[in-house]
Amino acid sequence: MKAYIPTGDAAEPVVLAEVPEPVPGPGEALVKVEAFSVNRGETFKLEAPAPGDRPGKDIAGLVVQPAADGTGPAGFARVVGHPMAGGWAEFAAVPTGALAVLPDAVPTVQAAALPLAGLTALRLLRTAGPVPGRRVLLTGASGGVGHYVTELAAAAGAEVTAVTRDAERGARLRELGAAEVVHDVAAAHGPYDVVLESTGGTALPAALARLARRGTLVWFGQASRTPVTLDFFDFFAGPESAVIRHFHYLDADTPLDADLAALVRLTAGGRLHPEIGRVAGWADTATTLTDLRERRIRGKAVLTVS
Repeated sequence: MKAYIPTGDAAEPVVLAEVPEPVPGPGEALVKVEAFSVNRGETFKLEAPAPGDRPGKDIAGLVVQPAADGTGPAGFARVVGHPMAGGWAEFAAVPTGALAVLPDAVPTVQAAALPLAGLTALRLLRTAGPVPGRRVLLTGASGGVGHYVTELAAAAGAEVTAVTRDAERGARLRELGAAEVVHDVAAAHGPYDVVLESTGGTALPAALARLARRGTLVWFGQASRTPVTLDFFDFFAGPESAVIRHFHYLDADTPLDADLAALVRLTAGGRLHPEIGRVAGWADTATTLTDLRERRIRGKAVLTVS
């Protein structure tokens, strides 16, 4: 079968190659991939790939071989999946615990944009705790995670301030429910009960300074790729009894399939709208990865497999 493999070359980070078709384990289904999405974090890993790396975490397609142990979706079910690797291919072996069935109301392209960014947003808000009536500051709001967080938090009753440098993207975030959009953390007024910080660099200490008494800052990314310097003497002089917490989306109590199913239900019900900035054939995968890395794509990018 054909699949994308990394090259280590920033100008053309992946190439299409012939590789063996995956052999599913007992608890895995074989999925014919019809679309996959790429994430900016994946572009960084492609800079120094390990031998044998097969990228691809977000897929949607059709089950062509159900799991041998009887778990998961039946044959020919439309599914969305989150394998840990190997999704940028014609076929992928996916653990049934990382699959959810798609209703007709959710198109394949929309579904492919859900897994990593949607799971991150859903679980991030659970980590933040109840948000109705609370003021939430979200940095790095222009990406796929930011759009999902904004819509979910606003729908739950939070007053969201979204940070984005792009005016057009800011307008879309307002449409999704943001109460305020600012172009720099320094322009956010605060104090905020919850800060969701994904930029790193100078943004984290600036966001921390806007945290309310007994507030929580959840640090879930470092999109700027700039190390954070945090002076804890400044922390002591700032918000009282505040909490800084690191977050990783796979550290969760709910299984992947249940959360994927929740994202599918929200999308089917019109309560979650995947923000897709580019849809292209998978021949354009390398170009799309480069454009995503250089921030030339708003929201998610989805490639369709011919």
